[in-house]
Amino acid sequence: MKNIVIAAALLTLPAAPALAQDEDASPITVSGSAALVSDYRFRGVSQTDEQMAVQAGMSVSHDSGLYAGAWASNLAGWGTFGGANMELDLYAGYKLPIGAATLDVGLTWYMYPGGADKTDFAEPYAKLSTTLGPVSGLIGVAYAPAQEALGNWSNTPQSAIGDKEDNLYLWGDLSSGVPGTPVTLKAHLGYSDGNPGLGPNGTSVAPTGTYWDWMLGADLVAGPVTLGVAYVDTSISNADRQYLLPNLGNTKDGSTIAGPKVVASITAAF
Repeated sequence: MKNIVIAAALLTLPAAPALAQDEDASPITVSGSAALVSDYRFRGVSQTDEQMAVQAGMSVSHDSGLYAGAWASNLAGWGTFGGANMELDLYAGYKLPIGAATLDVGLTWYMYPGGADKTDFAEPYAKLSTTLGPVSGLIGVAYAPAQEALGNWSNTPQSAIGDKEDNLYLWGDLSSGVPGTPVTLKAHLGYSDGNPGLGPNGTSVAPTGTYWDWMLGADLVAGPVTLGVAYVDTSISNADRQYLLPNLGNTKDGSTIAGPKVVASITAAF
């Protein structure tokens, strides 16, 4: 009876402005994430000498499709030749719906704070994604025009005058949720075509020129937390893998930074 009386009294009160309901939702969305990974692999190659990495990012998006953000991770081994022990990526772009698909075009600025003065570079990209039933797919192309950070620096005449190289990366991703479970299966295939050697201090995005990288994995989503596991590998030959080691540092067990690896991760979104 007490509850009924209170309810009746509330019904007789003058209506207050329903600000929360009537006010338009903000056109700006801010999101972020923090992750702990057992190995930071960039296009198949370890950036942490197969050791753990702490990563975090934040993005701001507008209903118009415009967005911008930043993402960072620790590195390992880069300091051997004056490189940085941190990667900071700044990016901005625009998403445009095209029928049942979404076109995403933008640019990433790769920064290596504390490293040499010729390690940062810019890379425009374009991605097209869509969903067909339970399967989501994406294809992308990233092309970094000729820059000193991608040059073949190896005591050559070209290095003396500031060699500049470009880099092309093509990739495709697939993912699908397992019905009745919080598990999502995922796959990735990428192709790099760039300079035949290493960029200054090992910051080149295509460390051995032309190669493939691939990944098969699964994610388990529990609220804002995602647990992931993935098998990562590349087509880089054993000879080229050995060539990478002196510049990027030797792994503790002597294994290659471009070989097969099972990578685990835990990510919290906010």
